[in-house]
Amino acid sequence: MTAKELVFSGVQPTGNLHLGNYLGAIVNFVKLQDTHDCIYCVVDLHAITMWQDPAELTKATREVAAAFIAAGIDPRTHIVFNQSQVSAHAELAWVFNCVARLGWLNRMTQFKEKAGKDRENASVGLYAYPSLMAADILVYRATHVPVGEDQKQHLELTRDIAQKFNNDFGDQIRAQGVDSGLFFPMPEPLITGPATRVMSLRDGTKKMSKSDPSDYSRINLSDDADAIAQKVRKAKTDPEPLPSEEKGLETRPEADNLVGIYAALSGRAKADVLREFGGGQFSNFKSSLVDLAVDKLGPIGAEMKRLTADPGYVDGVLSDGAARARVLADATVNAVKDIVGFVRAK
Repeated sequence: MTAKELVFSGVQPTGNLHLGNYLGAIVNFVKLQDTHDCIYCVVDLHAITMWQDPAELTKATREVAAAFIAAGIDPRTHIVFNQSQVSAHAELAWVFNCVARLGWLNRMTQFKEKAGKDRENASVGLYAYPSLMAADILVYRATHVPVGEDQKQHLELTRDIAQKFNNDFGDQIRAQGVDSGLFFPMPEPLITGPATRVMSLRDGTKKMSKSDPSDYSRINLSDDADAIAQKVRKAKTDPEPLPSEEKGLETRPEADNLVGIYAALSGRAKADVLREFGGGQFSNFKSSLVDLAVDKLGPIGAEMKRLTADPGYVDGVLSDGAARARVLADATVNAVKDIVGFVRAK
């Protein structure tokens, strides 16, 4: 891996990967392969911040890896692995726990949302999740991170941790031969595409989620063509024709969501989609969306099914990726140990 710009991102293996995961993350992962060196991680350490059934965690880890490959990520050219196979993530996370400040973590809105009202019963891991996310990124000294809007705050914290480490240990970093004293880079967010936030097919004001009790609220990446078609046709709409301009979507969340999905799947802007379908009824638009969704997502679901039927192959991809990731991550952690003042075997 020789390019100066390195991308790192991860997906939690918590089951039921859906269209929102694909359009908000995986489709961009695939595109970035052409311009960056990429490391894509199944973040199973993050998954257990909330209790997971062990058998389901194993299955979901393989499913995410299969989705990466089925969507077009090349695990030979880039790196695909699961987080728990590279111990440097956890080691660096502990150092970062000691660099990050309590007040910084207290401001993290995702902890408040996930812990809910009963924060006293939330795991320490859930609270310290952002330190581990910072370690995931910085252990590879990644320069760019494709993230959703809900993770942007965590990336800002990653930058704060990197800056404080560089400041706290500037003399030691320069002693390692880094003249600038900047051991860790300031990773930049990559938030791209017309559908970075895909909403529920049953309620356009809520984010598409695997936890929604209605399976009709989402298109799962594992859905076959019939299921995709049925869910699109049953997606909530309103009685008005599609508008011809984007401003006409502002008070119509369901219409806005479906147009955004069409735009993202077709690689077009919303305005282009509305120029084609504006003024028409939803029934005609939905028929076109069914054809597009089946064409784009059907092959991914079929390939995921084929790959998950061969767990030995998927495990081999993860093991090979972990071995390659370990070389990079261990080099960073060993340097950090020297900078901090730990005595280690040479």
